[in-house]
Amino acid sequence: MAIERIIDTVIHDEDSDEQVIEVTLRPQTFDEYVGQDRLKKNLRLAIEAAKKRGEPIDHVLLYGPPGLGKTTMATVIANEMGKNIRVTAGPAIERAGDLASILTNLSDGDVLFIDEIHRLSRAVEEVLYSAMEDYKLDIVIGKGPAARSVRLDLPQFTVIGATTRTGSLAAPLRDRFGHIHRLEFYTPEEIQKIILRAATILESTIEPDAAKDLSTRARLTPRIANRLLKRVRDYADVNGDGIIDGTTTTKALEMLEIDELGLDPADRNLLASIIDNYGSNPVGLTTIAALTGDEATTIEDFYEPYLLQLGFIERTPRGRRVTPKAYRHLGRSAEG
Repeated sequence: MAIERIIDTVIHDEDSDEQVIEVTLRPQTFDEYVGQDRLKKNLRLAIEAAKKRGEPIDHVLLYGPPGLGKTTMATVIANEMGKNIRVTAGPAIERAGDLASILTNLSDGDVLFIDEIHRLSRAVEEVLYSAMEDYKLDIVIGKGPAARSVRLDLPQFTVIGATTRTGSLAAPLRDRFGHIHRLEFYTPEEIQKIILRAATILESTIEPDAAKDLSTRARLTPRIANRLLKRVRDYADVNGDGIIDGTTTTKALEMLEIDELGLDPADRNLLASIIDNYGSNPVGLTTIAALTGDEATTIEDFYEPYLLQLGFIERTPRGRRVTPKAYRHLGRSAEG
């Protein structure tokens, strides 16, 4: 189930305007890319070595919560290599023939970015194994007794896979990636730099204190920071002179019901539901999903990462537990 929240980390297909702005704000090189310094350092070295040898960079797997810049990093890698990038997603490749069509249209050195790679079907994965390892494509022509297998040579390409769930990847597929990196949450200082850069691109004037306030409410996630900036900019255009200052930012975020730590009504409802029904006792994931009306995967992918980062919930062998820190933030007593 898709959840529509102002702090959603997913760009929905139907929101074409947001897609255009998202692409506009994306950095194109490592120098423009703010944050993820350790990852950038490792990838710079790998890219320089590959370019010296005249080879494509080894396959790359990027994982971590949504909205942290996996797609952007894939684009940056392709740009730094000076090659083209083909973007697709695991659910979009339904049959082995779909993957074969994509692979045969690549050129030497091209980058194939597969978002949500953990959602590839097993049949597609089997084709991808030999393509990634040997740059060969085995396809079956015909049916029944007349069927025959043909092996095609493929250009040397790089697969960059992105996933929020490394544990859902088949081990043989995971083992074929030479570089496996996790994208970490950003610091408020890095988010502030991203907001200032985005405001410049959007030709909006934002004061430093407003950028700092936004950075503390963006859930340490660039996509959310950019989305909040656009909403505050709209508020400033309608209710002011278009300049984003501290007062305008505070009023806009109050209207959006985003608190000082970036929690929205859905987050607070989740925590309050657990507290009201179970206090500080551990609760199973399916029970939480039933309390909130969301799917278990939605809880895991969209709610938990940031709440865990804040220390508001913790995972125990018996389930999720709300911490005293969350009680204090909600203004609730520890007795429940």
